[in-house]
Amino acid sequence: MNWRCPICRKPTDSQASPDFPFCSERCRLTDLGNWSSEKYKISEPVFDESELDDALRDQQPPYSRRQDADEHKN
Repeated sequence: MNWRCPICRKPTDSQASPDFPFCSERCRLTDLGNWSSEKYKISEPVFDESELDDALRDQQPPYSRRQDADEHKN
């Protein structure tokens, strides 16, 4: 697969470059440094956090098995 390095735009090949999609280790490390210094930002959340809360709530059983067993004893 032919590609352009996201840092320097030099052509790179997935078969030939061990640093693919980057053309070199230098560009790969530059990209890593950009992420670690928060130069890159994700502008919008990947998902709505309220949807995650709803999904987690739906997965929770309304009561535990131990509580169920205790209720049947009485």
